[in-house]
Amino acid sequence: MQKKQSIAVYPGSFDPVTYGHLDIIHRAAKQFDTLVVSVLNNAKKNPLFTVEERKVLLHKATQDLPNVEIDSFHDLLTNYMKSKNAQIIVRGLRAVSDFEFELQMASTNRKLNEDVETFFMMTNPQYSYLSSSIVKEVARYDGAVTDLVPIEVEKALKEKFKNL
Repeated sequence: MQKKQSIAVYPGSFDPVTYGHLDIIHRAAKQFDTLVVSVLNNAKKNPLFTVEERKVLLHKATQDLPNVEIDSFHDLLTNYMKSKNAQIIVRGLRAVSDFEFELQMASTNRKLNEDVETFFMMTNPQYSYLSSSIVKEVARYDGAVTDLVPIEVEKALKEKFKNL
């Protein structure tokens, strides 16, 4: 009997991708046959980078991971999961404060599709404070983000804020 291939989806805004996100991506890529990192086109947020720009930055940051795919979606996550034949949602937790929202989302996703499981991964403690919002705020005022994001993201942030 052949083992079913595990396909996991790590959804998020990734505006921009940080070392905290990459910590989860690298660790999740070791656990699943395929990890689809998918940029959510969230109409409620006002992103700095377009979906395509975020996908390009994610491609550059994950090019060393052969089982990681970069994609995007604008639908319900459970519908997207079906389209990718995926069974697992990966979510990163930075602190206890993330848990309540993530539990609510996991329960909703489970209600919409009982075949989907959510796996929570605690981020590395060195990134527990890190968020895309913090990175953008620091970069907006020309602060150093070298230890927060890959060099490609740092360059993209400088270019964005130079033109704003």
